[in-house]
Amino acid sequence: MKTKSTLSSPYESVFLLGAIALGFLLIWFYMLGARALVPTDEGRYAEMAREMVATGDWITQRLNGIKYFEKPPLQNWMNAISFELFGLGEWQARLWTGVCGLLGIAASAYTGAKVFSPRVGISTALILGSSFYWAAFGHVNTLDMGLAGMMTLALCGLLLAQHQNASATEQRNGMLLCWAGMALATMSKGLIGVVLPGAALVLYTLLTRDWALWTRLHMGKGLILFFAITTPWFILVWQKNPEHPHFFFIHEHFQRFTSTVHKRGGAWYYFFPLLILGIVPWLGLLLQGLWGALRETATGQTSNTAGGFQPKKMLLIWTVFIFFFFSISGSKLPSYILPIFPSIALLIACQLEKTSSLSMRIASGLFAAMGLAGLFFAPKIGELSKIAYEIPLYQAMVPWTLTAAGITLLGGIVAIFLAKRYKDMAVITLAVSGFIAGQALFLGHDTWGRYNAGLPHVAAIQAELTPDTPIYGVGLYEQSLPFYLGRTMTLVEATDELGFGLLQQPELWMPKIETFTQKWRADNASGKAAIAIVRPHIYQELLQQGLPMRIIAQDPKRIIVSNQTEVKSK
Repeated sequence: MKTKSTLSSPYESVFLLGAIALGFLLIWFYMLGARALVPTDEGRYAEMAREMVATGDWITQRLNGIKYFEKPPLQNWMNAISFELFGLGEWQARLWTGVCGLLGIAASAYTGAKVFSPRVGISTALILGSSFYWAAFGHVNTLDMGLAGMMTLALCGLLLAQHQNASATEQRNGMLLCWAGMALATMSKGLIGVVLPGAALVLYTLLTRDWALWTRLHMGKGLILFFAITTPWFILVWQKNPEHPHFFFIHEHFQRFTSTVHKRGGAWYYFFPLLILGIVPWLGLLLQGLWGALRETATGQTSNTAGGFQPKKMLLIWTVFIFFFFSISGSKLPSYILPIFPSIALLIACQLEKTSSLSMRIASGLFAAMGLAGLFFAPKIGELSKIAYEIPLYQAMVPWTLTAAGITLLGGIVAIFLAKRYKDMAVITLAVSGFIAGQALFLGHDTWGRYNAGLPHVAAIQAELTPDTPIYGVGLYEQSLPFYLGRTMTLVEATDELGFGLLQQPELWMPKIETFTQKWRADNASGKAAIAIVRPHIYQELLQQGLPMRIIAQDPKRIIVSNQTEVKSK
């Protein structure tokens, strides 16, 4: 006979869970198009997909019309398909990452329910879906969410294949899902998609001495599936571009990891504060989840094992190894640790089944304290810049930050009172308030994002453009404006990340500013319009040279000029 507390659990209410899921999906998909595409990543990958559609070349990737070999094409393919189906736009550019985020939540929740219990599955969905990092990067057009989504498929496939009740068919299908996930992760961001899961599996085997696991990997079928997914494009791009393999495999993998060639270094503790921020609102349960899994696996008190397989130990190794791998890498970016959040969510969800009401109240109190701190610091955001133009951009964040902080404080307080008798409802309260607060913060950042993207100047630039008007980027490359303008630009004394491509296609840029000024004057003399986007200090230098320029738009980051000094009536 079920107890009163079990009967009253909101986890058993199909209506409540369905309502939460519906509201979550409505907000999730709305937010895909709620903000401007912020440079660098969002503008870059939207523009690459736009150029893929415009040129019809789905093999050789290009950025600004220049060969771009840094990453495989899966995300650009998916974005291009989105543009083909739904047209150019912001939500279309984020659709693939949004789907990958949802796929990661669904796969983790299903795995939690199948490997551990239905309650763990529900908690996993609530935890991962509301974790600030996962919900945030699910709405950013960057490769790391695509990589994380596909790596989650690999992790979940392995867990599903090896759990104690898996039939022969489920074991085979789970491992094929694992292999497919690694292949798609490789097509998302390179060899890391197979190296990281493979290394985690090797470490797990060494620590558990479960050598029999390797006989259950369906390696023959799996390798055939893996190479069927990954090999065709690599062969085709190599045939068209013989320079691709060395740059991609040596420069973009070995040199990126072992050096700071990309100038994205950081201290060994770089990812610790990001993990703390990213797991909110579950920070108070993070160490419990990790320690609980460590203690349980260390004492051999694991459940749901098959042939010695220990799912919690696998999740723990996955989390710790990937975090360690990126911490020692010479290249660091905040989104690199995204693949560990599904495993953390599963571990916290498992621990929730044993967590005391006191621990839940402490976690809720920590969340409320964050909200209180946010209410105190939010009004000071406007003081972050001393530049007059930028102060209103920061001030625009204040109402949204106050809103997010208020939701956080209220959600934390309510969860504190619920935790003593209604722990499941406290979990739901933290999840809902954490998710909504995080999305409010994202909306508040849009004014600043539009400024970074140069979006306020699009109309002024378009008013000057004709089909044959060249656009020059003098000393800079705008990552988002080309997408919004639907035009590439000619770089002048700026290679940015396009250096390798420009070595292959030197005719596509101007390495010396003198070449630009000569062309600019000649076009002015012949009456041919041209537009340049220049850094402010370069503008002053060109002004001193007497270069004919008319400012059509400007801000502290850029000045946009035309070579037509008089405005032509239309």
